[in-house]
Amino acid sequence: MKLRKGREQIDVDTRVGPAVVRLDRRTKDLTKRLQAGEIAVIRHSDIDRVSAEALVGCRPAAVVNASASTSGRYPNVGPGIIVDSGIPLIDAAGDEIFDLLTEGEEIRLEDGKVLRGDEVLVSGTLLTPALVDEAMEDAAAGMNEVLVDFVDNTIEYIRKDSDLLADEIVVPDVRTDFTDRHALIVVRGYHYKEDLAMLRTYIREYRPLLIGVDGGADALIEAGYAPDMIVGDMDSVSDHALASGAELVVHAYRDGRAPGVERLASLGLESVTFPASGTSEDIAMLMADDKGAALIVAVGTHDTLIEFLDKGRRGMASTFLTRLRIGSKLVDAKGVSLLYRQRISTWQLVLLACAGLVALLAAISATAAGQTALGLLGAQFDGVAQWFALLFGIS
Repeated sequence: MKLRKGREQIDVDTRVGPAVVRLDRRTKDLTKRLQAGEIAVIRHSDIDRVSAEALVGCRPAAVVNASASTSGRYPNVGPGIIVDSGIPLIDAAGDEIFDLLTEGEEIRLEDGKVLRGDEVLVSGTLLTPALVDEAMEDAAAGMNEVLVDFVDNTIEYIRKDSDLLADEIVVPDVRTDFTDRHALIVVRGYHYKEDLAMLRTYIREYRPLLIGVDGGADALIEAGYAPDMIVGDMDSVSDHALASGAELVVHAYRDGRAPGVERLASLGLESVTFPASGTSEDIAMLMADDKGAALIVAVGTHDTLIEFLDKGRRGMASTFLTRLRIGSKLVDAKGVSLLYRQRISTWQLVLLACAGLVALLAAISATAAGQTALGLLGAQFDGVAQWFALLFGIS
């Protein structure tokens, strides 16, 4: 079968295995242990971009989805990312696959069938580029209705989440000092790796406070940084990140319930809770603003309709209200990379000039004519030095 990758055509063998199978109903949990060459079994309706990129990054032999990879609700790009990477994707295999398979056993795939030896366990649809394109076109055709519903829900929830604009919102006391500092808030969203790479020089020079929102803490660690604070439900961040020494702020419901506290307590870690409506990335921004951050730089946060739908959100009330409250203090990482230019100090310029002069002299001295010229220049320098010595009576 031919699958697209940009404008190229690549061959993909739809017969996969035998290979070890890994199963998990939560894609983000599966990608933590999925190894290259294994077969991933997931249950993920409307595979989003971030999940698809995480799966592709694990380099599995194939992906089997118990659910429909595209439900038709909106044009999610996840299936296309997997298919275009050359990884076979079997769609709508049925939830019974989780009862029929055991993690670690070997299975094989053939033309949409999942087999143990010669026994066909379940069958699904092997997605092709044409099928993915057709599903995207059908989903895009209904976007007007989705957009109207999204706006209606946003307006409805603005009324419920209006506490995000209220002055009486209670931000907890934290030990991290934000006063007049830049705060870099990292969410494991669209293009977060590229954004962090672009900001490497900015981070080195400005040394902003590094705040990971749940899995964003792992993103910071993977990029070589130590998070100063981790904010979130604590459901998608690794134990390693939680034990990194960062201050932990658990996002709680408005009634005070905070399930994430139990996990931290089981790890022997202390935390503070922040009861508020909205998302964890919203409360991270609100905290930075309330505690006096001079600038808030967002990495991987959600801005477009497709991104919100990818996260399963039916509106953007809290995001809208949070940005309204923070105002111009908040900038996107891509904006920083466009506006920011590395500062070059005077001593760096002097060092660069000296290095250039040394290189020039070395090049001149490598030729016979250059050696003669340097000799004459040296003789002139000696004459000037003797004149100064006689002028000032130096013997």
